[in-house]
Amino acid sequence: MDFYKVFLSAHKGFGYLELVLVALFIIALLTTMFGFSGKVNKFLKKTTLFTMIFFHVQFLVGVCLLFIFSPGFKAALDAGTLMKDPYSRFQYVEHPFSMLVAAVLMTIVNKKVKVNPTISLGIVIMGLIAAGLFAFAFPWARVFGA
Repeated sequence: MDFYKVFLSAHKGFGYLELVLVALFIIALLTTMFGFSGKVNKFLKKTTLFTMIFFHVQFLVGVCLLFIFSPGFKAALDAGTLMKDPYSRFQYVEHPFSMLVAAVLMTIVNKKVKVNPTISLGIVIMGLIAAGLFAFAFPWARVFGA
């Protein structure tokens, strides 16, 4: 059994699910901000929680792919082309670091949404930055074949 292919399929499948969850999170966040006078509702709490959980699952599976199973990371590191090659830099540096920061921000947003009865502009900005980092680091061309 090839664990690399299993982890890669899981990472790709969770990526599609994460796209849907991030879209729902943004809709819930903006609807709460502009439609409900800033009062946190159950839909926002649940979408924030599930988005955060799947950010963490994605990150853990990705870290396993990167450090344990990835032959490309080790080859780029040994050859000294990790930061010289744009593909390697995005794949092995920018993508994991952006997703780590997005997961941390989603954790903070989840905590703030869970505790506070109303949403503040800071929470909205943090959530949008997390979604923006996710959108930046998502491999659109590889997934959708552009």
